[in-house]
Amino acid sequence: MTRIDTTFAKLKSEGRKAFVSYIMGGDPDLETSLAVMKGLPGAGVDIIELGVPFTDPMADGPTIQLAGQRALEGGQTLSKTLDMVRRFREGDDTTPIVLMGYYNPIYNRGVDQFLSDAKTAGVDGLIVVDLPPEEDRELCIPAQAAGLNFIRLATPTTDDNRLPKVLQNTSGFVYYVSITGITGAAAAQASEVAPEVARIKAATDLPVIVGFGISTPDTAQQIASVADGCVVGSAIVKEISAGKPVADVLAYVRALAEGAHRG
Repeated sequence: MTRIDTTFAKLKSEGRKAFVSYIMGGDPDLETSLAVMKGLPGAGVDIIELGVPFTDPMADGPTIQLAGQRALEGGQTLSKTLDMVRRFREGDDTTPIVLMGYYNPIYNRGVDQFLSDAKTAGVDGLIVVDLPPEEDRELCIPAQAAGLNFIRLATPTTDDNRLPKVLQNTSGFVYYVSITGITGAAAAQASEVAPEVARIKAATDLPVIVGFGISTPDTAQQIASVADGCVVGSAIVKEISAGKPVADVLAYVRALAEGAHRG
């Protein structure tokens, strides 16, 4: 079992929903993002998604795109993002970390080298948004063999014919994208999310976590109440981009986590 599997088993035994947070590695700079990252578990975060900046982030909205640009301009790389994970692990060996990004930086490093480095650093799972199931041999299957979860996205346009293909090699959890479009584009609605989550859960035993369009504790609670938990990314990145102190960012995260845990 990975840290992700262990975390969901623990949450289930406690009757609690998961709160997952996303931050961009290196935004606004490496040390600030690491300070935020180290504070996330204490703010109630169950799983951390750590973004790897990339020059062509096609699935990301303006907030995440700008975060990636700031990180790249500050010299952030895949190697430095993995180093963030290593430094985080010096003080926390239990909180799961999922790297989220695109395939190009991984391909450039070499899949075998990347998987070895990621596993050694303390990464638990991967979300690679531009690798469809048809390309599972590229990274998904080798990642699973290396002991990393490979988390897939399902969307409102993932119909019943497509869903089994999406789920076939997925592990850890399923990330359900609550709205059609890019990150940060609209508000999630529990009434619309609930039947889709139920449809996915009928096809898999994996937890279903809902992301996109969540920016308030109330919305986090509403979405978590119809799923196994929720993800917040753009709203947290906005707090960071506003130049707020780390303590204020973490206070905002704590309020979101409390909302999700009430779900």
